[in-house]
Amino acid sequence: MGTGEAMSVVAITGASAGIGRACARLFADRGYEVGLIARASDGLAGAVADVEQAGSRAVAVPVDVSDAEALEKASLSITEELGPIDVWVNNAMATVYGPFLDISADEYRRVTEVTYLGFVNGTRAALHRMMPRDRGVIVQIGSALAYRGIPLQSAYCGAKHAVQGFTDSVRCELLHDRSAVRLVEVHMPAVNTPQLDADLLADERAFRIQRSKLRRRTQPVPPIYQPELAAEAVWHAAHHRRRQVWVGLPTVYTILGERFAGPMLDAFLGRTGYKSQELDEPRPDDDPDNLYDPVPGDHGAHGPFEASSYSRQLRLNLSRPVARVAEAIDVGAAAAGRALARLTG
Repeated sequence: MGTGEAMSVVAITGASAGIGRACARLFADRGYEVGLIARASDGLAGAVADVEQAGSRAVAVPVDVSDAEALEKASLSITEELGPIDVWVNNAMATVYGPFLDISADEYRRVTEVTYLGFVNGTRAALHRMMPRDRGVIVQIGSALAYRGIPLQSAYCGAKHAVQGFTDSVRCELLHDRSAVRLVEVHMPAVNTPQLDADLLADERAFRIQRSKLRRRTQPVPPIYQPELAAEAVWHAAHHRRRQVWVGLPTVYTILGERFAGPMLDAFLGRTGYKSQELDEPRPDDDPDNLYDPVPGDHGAHGPFEASSYSRQLRLNLSRPVARVAEAIDVGAAAAGRALARLTG
């Protein structure tokens, strides 16, 4: 392992579906015991079955991550049942698709509570477990949209921007305290998860888990990747000294494009950003969503879209030579920062 630590327990928020579900399976396959945190009882039961099928122990705690006290208790329950938490993955999210003025203040608040404050609450709970031991890794599931907002997702983009700034701040505080606890971000492209469209039900009617104000059904902005690729990047981030890991070429050119050509992207997305997120299929008015309450059923890790199980960029990014260079750069930059602080202090 890149950190030299013998890790054995991971806690994952949003573990009932999507990226969180894929992470639970991968960590279990590789010998971790898994704490599963989510609201949806059906999905949690499915995640427990996945972990146990891999030969590992699981503890499922039904919690809404917007509830800081409940999340703190969940971290204690996982510690008591499985042992000290070595890796904490903040992943839970909620969103509302639609133009800004179509989203109510209450809906905006709810997205912020889950997608931003859920990460704040999870980071706090994890640090309370990790700081006394002076070890552990917190992985923040980020997005290319943490750097580049797109139309129809203002609530989600705003929350992801907030998570990115929050993470930078806490990372600086950990360095100030000379803590060995690490914070790392994994920024994702479009991923084929049921957060956007669940598998077909018995009546063969597909539905979205996330709330939408649009007349047509939504889709991720192509190209779309399978959640197992995201899970592999999370595993790598937990075991190598990386500050950030970018998944897929779309994430690379979105983040870099924003840095160098923000105004051009504004114009481009103003023309294309609606169409790229909508299908021709109309959206039924009675579609259920999980903004306030879970949608019944075990939705698994995958959505119904055609998605890639391979990324040449990610394979190169996680390869041993590139990983070693990236770790050396991050470690060197941190050392330089400490030296500069001593000189200016």
